[in-house]
Amino acid sequence: MKRMQNKKIHFIGIGGIGVSGLARLYLHEGAMVSGSDIAESDNTRRLSEEGADVVYEQTAGNISSRSHLELVVYTEAMAADHPELVAARAAGIRTINYFEALGEIANDYYLIAVAGTHGKTTTTAMLVDILEEASYDPSAIVGSLRTKTGSNYRAGKSKYFVVEACEYKRDFLTLQPDVLVITNLEHEHVDYYQDLADVQSAFAELAERVPADGYIIAPAKDVQVSPVLADVSAEVIDYQKHIDLSLRLPQPGLYTQLNAAAASAAATAVGVEQSFVTTALENFAGTKRRFEYKGLCNNAPVYDDYAHHPTEIKAAIAGVREKYPDRKLTVIFQPHTYSRTVELQTEFVAALQQADRVVLVPIYAAREVDTGAISSAMLAEQVGGTHFETLPAAAQSVKEQVGTDDVVVVMGAGDITQVADQMVS
Repeated sequence: MKRMQNKKIHFIGIGGIGVSGLARLYLHEGAMVSGSDIAESDNTRRLSEEGADVVYEQTAGNISSRSHLELVVYTEAMAADHPELVAARAAGIRTINYFEALGEIANDYYLIAVAGTHGKTTTTAMLVDILEEASYDPSAIVGSLRTKTGSNYRAGKSKYFVVEACEYKRDFLTLQPDVLVITNLEHEHVDYYQDLADVQSAFAELAERVPADGYIIAPAKDVQVSPVLADVSAEVIDYQKHIDLSLRLPQPGLYTQLNAAAASAAATAVGVEQSFVTTALENFAGTKRRFEYKGLCNNAPVYDDYAHHPTEIKAAIAGVREKYPDRKLTVIFQPHTYSRTVELQTEFVAALQQADRVVLVPIYAAREVDTGAISSAMLAEQVGGTHFETLPAAAQSVKEQVGTDDVVVVMGAGDITQVADQMVS
């Protein structure tokens, strides 16, 4: 990578999990990094401590007040009329989205991209741990904070770069992977993709970019994945053949075994010996908000999980049942986006009903506007659960009900993580 001393870069939404990792990379390379976000968070506070100039008002002045800015990086969630984006373009400053910026850097490396509908973050973090254990010294950007390091960025000195590759709006097509991991495929991001075939077309385009001397790690015989692999030139490795039930993984659930198998297959493809794979996986500390243990509430264990798709909810619940077979499970769930909740409503109901008690809070709108077609109250009625209009009210209610015979999992991709903190405080 070219050194970036004195390069001045501004990040809109710098506290976001992907953008913050990229900001850390630029800081490590000597760039002058600034950024904005709508609110202070642990992530933005840490970025400030690491040398970024972070502000919490998103105005055109953030651009005009910084002389000689060379680049502005934004996320796909950013509105086209965002004042900073408009100001940057008016000033002739180069503007690119997160994945374009990531591709400009990562494509110069031997790139290992981890894609798929579910399990990307855990698989990416597992793979980074394995490569570390084997002294491959990779650079990496992970879609969550690694518990082991407390960061979503790893600065390596080798040719290897591991990234989590998101399919939203086909963003991962900015990448040119030498090794591509596809964990699984389902119809997701329903506000962008019309159906499963649309999702598959995006993954097929990415898979076909992997060179003939590269590798594609995937569940090759899966009916939803196999069409993606029809025209690839790279060697396909079926990671399901790498499932090792004798591994003593710290995290429960079949989905954890599958993530470990995918990471193991990718590491083996680039030459890592099995002993390093086993050691790394059996000592894997996890990542933030992926079945993350938060503490006790009236002697009930409380976990925080990013699950926001029915398949993820079912997998998380199965993992809890495996670890706590004799406890009553309470799920506190925050649906993420109206479009996903409407499109997958039947599946959400079926998944949530696998818990003993379900508590819902209002839908996290993210980039969407409420059309009135769906609400958490409607979903709660169908599930047979309860609904609260605020996060504190939900936390307090569950606090008053749980005890030694219970286990609580807080689920969702929005700000629901606050409930987990409130439960154990």
